[in-house]
Amino acid sequence: MRILFLGDVMGRSGRDAIRDRLKGLREAWRLDFVVVNGENATNGAGLSPAHATALLDAGADCLTLGDHAFDQRDMQGFIAQEPRILRPLNFAKGAPGQGARLFEATRGRKILVAQVLGQVFMKRPYDDPFSTIEPVLKAHPLGGQAAAVLVDMHCEATSEKMAMGHWCDGRASIVVGTHTHVPTADAMILPGGTGYLSDAGMCGDYDSVIGMDKAEPMRRFVTGMSGGRFTPAVGAATLSGLFVETDDRTGKAISVAMVREGGRLQAASP
Repeated sequence: MRILFLGDVMGRSGRDAIRDRLKGLREAWRLDFVVVNGENATNGAGLSPAHATALLDAGADCLTLGDHAFDQRDMQGFIAQEPRILRPLNFAKGAPGQGARLFEATRGRKILVAQVLGQVFMKRPYDDPFSTIEPVLKAHPLGGQAAAVLVDMHCEATSEKMAMGHWCDGRASIVVGTHTHVPTADAMILPGGTGYLSDAGMCGDYDSVIGMDKAEPMRRFVTGMSGGRFTPAVGAATLSGLFVETDDRTGKAISVAMVREGGRLQAASP
């Protein structure tokens, strides 16, 4: 199976890049399934129902969220009726929506997509992501009903992301980190056959401070004072993420490639 994961969509710039390029990439790279993290797609803070629908219409098969899952209040009701959107498994007890789901891919194959939030340096004390993901992995062994398993590890610390990669090694096809908006250069296949990347980066304008217009973040760093609101940068976006090809028999990764498509970062293709 040929799977594309795209990192945090940042504001209008990121949404436009998904709209303009994703369908072409699906055809050119013969993609079987596409997962997009959309938690910053609406003005850099959460995801609105309208913008979620636009990303799905643009070619995403599944949208994951993160710690900003419900910054847009309308998402609380919308996620309950749109099963293609996942919030973190360990977001909060009683949170609407699902944190893991089995999806239909091409040629009758199925893929499990799940998301968990890390604990290190995060603003809220989320439940332990390792014990949270464990029963999901046990219920969906590779090579069984799920031809592939993808885990979106949404957290701040690269060490926690790496630990999750090794925790899932051999039991997930892909573990990919999100949240920092800064792409890492460590795409690899772990010893047990899991494709791994510490952070997919963002789909947004990299002439920015993690996707925000530079002026206000720089003012706050230099002066320690606020001069206004953060607003997303609006220049040309780079689509950043991870491409993984898996073995349909075992569900394990057989190739991985970092994606840096368009915008300011060097372009790459699988």
